[in-house]
Amino acid sequence: MLMRAAVLTAFHEPMEIREVEIADPAPGEVRVRIRASGVCGSDLKAIDGKSPVVTRLPYILGHESAGVVESTGPGVTGVAPGDHVIIAMNGPCGACRNCGAGRPHLCSGPARMTAVMGGAPRVTVDGEQARRFIGIGSFAEYAVVSEAMCVRIDRDAPFDAMSLLACGVVTGVGAVLNVARVPPGASVLVVGCGGVGLNVVQGAVLAGATTIIAADVAEAKLKLAERFGATRTLVPDDLPHQVAEVVAGGVEYAFDATGVPGVLAAAFAATAPGGTTVMVGSPPAGRPVEIDPALLFSSRRLAGTQGGDAAPRRDLPMLAAQYLRGRLDLDGLITERLPLEQVNEAVEHVRQGSVARAVIVF
Repeated sequence: MLMRAAVLTAFHEPMEIREVEIADPAPGEVRVRIRASGVCGSDLKAIDGKSPVVTRLPYILGHESAGVVESTGPGVTGVAPGDHVIIAMNGPCGACRNCGAGRPHLCSGPARMTAVMGGAPRVTVDGEQARRFIGIGSFAEYAVVSEAMCVRIDRDAPFDAMSLLACGVVTGVGAVLNVARVPPGASVLVVGCGGVGLNVVQGAVLAGATTIIAADVAEAKLKLAERFGATRTLVPDDLPHQVAEVVAGGVEYAFDATGVPGVLAAAFAATAPGGTTVMVGSPPAGRPVEIDPALLFSSRRLAGTQGGDAAPRRDLPMLAAQYLRGRLDLDGLITERLPLEQVNEAVEHVRQGSVARAVIVF
């Protein structure tokens, strides 16, 4: 079947809107008509040649998406044509060691590993196989994905809002609820108030944190953070000292959504003894983080997260329900909605930091 897709054919260059061919779903697979796809910082890294998984071109980017099941392959029983779905970033196999240990976000099953490296060959560009970002490639009219990656949603839920749950929202909220497990009444620091950081703020609100400090160099992002629930905002200079002026001794939980090693170290130093810091943003590979070991000696903890350590079929429906109940603001995250033809414009807006989230709508 022919479809339109934004194809990355050269690093550091705009994607090209091309007519490509997408295969029918194989056994255990689903073909989804994409209705909305968010533009994520991971897409920018791929365009810039900095993604560890995007090494061979052509490539179809996009992974934060929602749509309608168009057709299913043999053996698919969990979804049917016409179902509205979020496409999760991972489809746990349920059989590997990590899945068995309750860590589906670290699934090491063969299908998951294939998806991470671009997926099975399903899209052809001028006779050449194109890889798809984490096996999805949602900057396109259709995507063929594993059934395990499809999470059904309410038909009344808007696709643009639901698409954000797949990556930015579940990563930010999951870092709070699944990784740090912030309790009610806690004090929280969030550094970096872009699309993911704002969802860390929202996660802290859902957890019942009473002090939520948001830090960013952009005043406009701090205003957004206040809208999403931050109780205090600051422009970071001497972060540990600034935080200590708000919470004596430091906060109990800190989250770095910037991906900058020096910022992570500063966030860690802003926690109280026994505090927990979660690295939510992804720093460049090979860049060391310098931590004062005396801080670790005071029972402080430094943790990482992959996609908010989410279990898609548990967490995505929960987040969708929170949105429909008015407890999670997704509409406020969407700064602009653009058609596929303007995907490169959306990418530049995300790069400039002028939007919280740009969404490609079909």
